[in-house]
This record gives sequence, C-alpha cells and structure tokens, in this order.
Amino acid sequence: MGGQEFSGVSSGSVFKSAALMGAATFISRIMGLVREQVFAFLFGAGNATDAFNIAFRIPNLLRDLFAEGAMSAALVPTFTRVRIEEGDRRAWRVAGLVFRVLGVVVSVLAIIGFIFAPQLVELYASAYREVPGKFELTVTLTRIIFPFFPLVALAAAFMGILNACGVFFLPAFASALFNIVSVVTGVALYFVCVRTSVEPIIAMAVGVVAGGIVQAGCQLPALYRAGYKWVKENTPNQATWSRDPALKTMLWMILPGTIGLAATQVNILVNSVLATSQGPGAVSWLNYAFRLMQFPIGVFGVSLAAATLPRVSKLWVMGDLAGVRDNLRASLGQVFAINLPASAGLAFLAVPILELIFQYGRFSASDTQATAQALMAYSVGLAAYSGVKVLVPAFYAMGNTRIPVVSSILSVALTIALNVFMVQKLGYWGLALGTSIAAIFNFAFLLGAIRGLLRKGGGDFPVAPIARSFAVHLGVALLMGGVCFTLSSWLKMALPEPETVFGVVGIRLLRVAVLMLVGGLFVGVFAQVFKIRETSEVVGYFWKKLAGRFFLKKTQKIR
Repeated sequence: MGGQEFSGVSSGSVFKSAALMGAATFISRIMGLVREQVFAFLFGAGNATDAFNIAFRIPNLLRDLFAEGAMSAALVPTFTRVRIEEGDRRAWRVAGLVFRVLGVVVSVLAIIGFIFAPQLVELYASAYREVPGKFELTVTLTRIIFPFFPLVALAAAFMGILNACGVFFLPAFASALFNIVSVVTGVALYFVCVRTSVEPIIAMAVGVVAGGIVQAGCQLPALYRAGYKWVKENTPNQATWSRDPALKTMLWMILPGTIGLAATQVNILVNSVLATSQGPGAVSWLNYAFRLMQFPIGVFGVSLAAATLPRVSKLWVMGDLAGVRDNLRASLGQVFAINLPASAGLAFLAVPILELIFQYGRFSASDTQATAQALMAYSVGLAAYSGVKVLVPAFYAMGNTRIPVVSSILSVALTIALNVFMVQKLGYWGLALGTSIAAIFNFAFLLGAIRGLLRKGGGDFPVAPIARSFAVHLGVALLMGGVCFTLSSWLKMALPEPETVFGVVGIRLLRVAVLMLVGGLFVGVFAQVFKIRETSEVVGYFWKKLAGRFFLKKTQKIR
C-alpha cells in the first residue's frame, strides 16, 4: 500500500506541491526584485553596488554550499528514511542533532570569515584596490553581512525538514519576509546614514542581517507544529550524538555533496574574479542580470526540485524504480514547459523588462543596455539550471554522491576554460555565456548518469521522450520570443514615454503586461492546438485554481 501511495506521478501531487511552493517563492522573488530596484534607484551600478555585491556574495557562497545545497539534499532523504524505517521519535532526534551540529559549524565558519574578510575580498576582488576606498568598503560590508550566513543556514535546515513533512508554502515564504525586512530596514537606516555622514550602502548590509533573523525565526512555530521537539538520549544503548549512525551517514553525504552542488557557486566565484577586472559596473550588471534570471529558476526550478525530492526519496526507499523514473520525467517536462518560454521571454524582451524594473534614479539607459547583454547570455542556460536543480538532489535521494561530484568537477573545469577565453573576446557578458554553456553540459551529463543509475538498478529511463519534450518546448519558446520581440518594437513606437515619472512607469508597465499576456496566450493556445501535455497541465492547473476561486467568490456573493 505504501508503494502505491507514492508511485503515482503527474500533474497531481508533485506539481501541486511545487505550485504551493512556487506561489510563495513567486512572492519572494517579487520582493527580491523590489529589493534590487531599491538598490538600482539609490546606488545605480557604481562602486558602492560593486562592493556590496562582492560582500554579499562571499557568505552567500558558503550558504549555498553548506546549507541550501548539499545539506538540504542530504537532510531530506535521511530524515525521510529514518521516519519510515525507525519512526517519528527517532527522526525528530536526527533533525535536532542536525540543527545542533549545523549551528555550531556555521557559526565557527562565520567567525573565521569575519576575521579573514580582507583575505576573502582579496581572493574575489583584488582589482578593487585600484579604486581608492573600494576594497576597504567591501571588507567592512563583508564583516557586517557574515552573521547572515549562520542564520540562513539554519533557515535552510528548517525548510528541508518542513518540506519532508509536506509543508511547502511557509518555508518558501520565509525568504519573502527576508526581502521585505531587509529592504525596510535598509531604507530606514539609509536616511540615518545620509544624515550622519556614514557610507549609505552600510545600511543595506545591516538590513541583510535583520532579514536573516526573521527568515530563520518565522519557521520555528511551524516546525514545532509539525512535531519537532528535542529528543534526549534516554536508553543506555542509544548512541551519543557524535556517534549517531543517521547523522554520520548524512555528514558523509554532505562532504562530497558540497562539491557536487558547487558548480554554480564556483562559476559565480570565477565570474566575480574576472568581472572585477572589467571596470566599474561590470559586477553590478552581471548581478542584476543573474538576479532576474534567478526569478524563474527560484519560482519553478527550485520549487519543482523541493517538491520532487521527498517523493523520490520515499520511492527509492521502497524500491519503486518506475515511480522514480516517472516522477523525474514529469518534473523535467514541467521544467521545460515553464522555463524555456521564460528563457525566450527574458532573452527577446530583456530591454523592456529591465527598463520597467531598474531604469530609474541612478540606473541609466546605458546600464540597461549593458545588463540586457548579460541577461540574454544567462538566459541560454536557464532551463539547464532548473533541470540541474531537479536532478542533483535526486542522486542524493538515491544515496549516490559520486556522480554529482564528477559532474561538478567537469563543469567547473569547462566554466573556467570558457570564461577565461570569452572574457577576452566578448568582455563581461562572455562570462554569462560561458556559465550558461557549462550549465547545459552539467545537465546533459547528469541526465545520462541518472539513466545509467536506474538501469543498473533494474529500471529504465529512456531519454528520447525527454529530448522530444525539450525540442517541442524550445520550438514553441522561440516562436513566442520572435512574436513578442516584433510586437515590442511596434509598442515602443505606438506607446511613447511621457515626461512624468508616473507616466513613464505606467507606459513601461503597460508594454510589458501586453507582451507577457500575448506570450502567455501564444504558448497556451499553441499547447492546446498541438496537444503539448506538460504545458496544458500547467495552464490547466492554474486556470482551474483561478476559475475555482472566482466561481467560489461569485457564489458567496450571490448567497
């Protein structure tokens, strides 16, 4: 009966869970864009934002490596397996041990990072020494932001356990609260800094720490409601925390897993080092573009991965290889259905989107053009990024850490080679293109490897249906992008911008809204006419939700 409960796939439980998480993540990403808008308006793309981006990137790299990456990928399968095989009490003890050990380790790393901040900044941005005060400002900001690392690491652990318990919305919404608190705190302190002659960008760094406190703290009530409580040793035969077998297994998974999930983070490190040599603004242009590209990845790629991981973990423990195959294939189909059109939209409509979001205050039209080039290059690898987010945790759910390590090493080597070559030929945006190509290679390698892993276990994972799905969705995405690009040129002439600020915002918003509506309708109608299942499932799910809510409200009004 247990196997039947988890073997069904489809638009059903996995996509429903992903949709819940995606809704919360969507709100978070919107607030993240608001945060970036505040930065663009107040600071533009100059030395202060360059310094902040590097300072924020250093603890953020550690967060991705030790918390949201390897730790989450190892924690969810371990907690799930212990809960199924040994019961709730034992599972919650393992969770408590993880929180305890993780809290100590990341706090020690944060202290080390605080002490050696000058050396870390030297590693990332030695070129900043050429601009008076820029290197020193980056060091100061790094030290202020480092407490964010242990806070967000614990928040990621809380999120993993809640996801394993079937709670998706609140943990994802916690990052929205981070963005809200960091912006409100940062803006409030900005005006204080201006009046007291303190460097204003410091206010935004303090806001990051305040947001981290809220992101971790807001999940604790839900964790206790899910059943968490600290379970002490109460039998002579029970292992001490340092010898707990489940904890040791998870830690051994984390060690290679840290390398296995490091490809994107190392890419960012390499890009940072090379971008700092491209003059003022290059780091900021790449950062604004990458943040915007992360929007669909965060809403759909990460959400699908988080919803798929607990399910694949249960199926693998029960030996249901067909269920594992079908869940992964369904998730990848949904990744293509959503992210390929999103990729085309970002590439073909980069300028109008960036104008709407960022081109105000100190963010100039030349900054928009420069950021658009980086965004188009990043968009090439968007679907691959999201696909990797689904595949890598699946390997850890299956207890395999070697394959992601190999893939990561090869991907990092390719990224370094491409970026060193492309930055000389293309400049800063060549770094984005090199990163995208490496992401595509990483996805292809992992897809082939997971097929071999399932076959070795006696199952099957045909690639042909996935390749067909990719080709179909890519074709639809390119057609949609071409239509929207042509319409964008016409709208620019038909709807010129007025002189007032609110008028400019209104016209830009109208243009982008029309383009998104046309693009969405094009994809939806195309999917219905040619019976593209994954797109129809996605559109149908959201249409059902919207229609249901509208009908319910209308019925309530009549009553």
